[in-house]
Amino acid sequence: MKKIMAMVAIGATVLASCGKSEKQIALEKQQAIAAYQDSIKLDSFKRAAADEEKRRIEEQHQAELAAARRSAAASATRSYRSSNTVTTSSAGVTNTPAKKKGWSDAAKGTVIGAGVGALGGVLVDKNNARGAIIGGLAGAGAGYAIGRAEDRKSGRVQPKQ
Repeated sequence: MKKIMAMVAIGATVLASCGKSEKQIALEKQQAIAAYQDSIKLDSFKRAAADEEKRRIEEQHQAELAAARRSAAASATRSYRSSNTVTTSSAGVTNTPAKKKGWSDAAKGTVIGAGVGALGGVLVDKNNARGAIIGGLAGAGAGYAIGRAEDRKSGRVQPKQ
């Protein structure tokens, strides 16, 4: 008898636990649908936030590139400031670089100094090749120094500060 009562009790609890009402099933479905919709919204918010972060990073990168370009342009303008001509217009002051024509005075001085030094070295030293090399190097150095000074005076190269 005890065995029969235990089986009936177990059967009754199993049947009671398995039998859900239609209201409970409908409520669980609604909760599951609401949870799914919330997760979709959350995912879309996360995607929107990630897209916004990517856009912000790209804008920051573009701003850094623009700043680097401005910096490079400003440094190029500073290094050739003395060779720029300033013109005014209705919009304000603009810098237009002057075109460089021909050789610089330093290059001309180097070539002329090397030629004159080589000729002088041949005339002074008994060994013509050695005299030409030594005289050419000395003349090139002196010619470059003189030509560089002329470039500074003419404004082709900025003076040392």
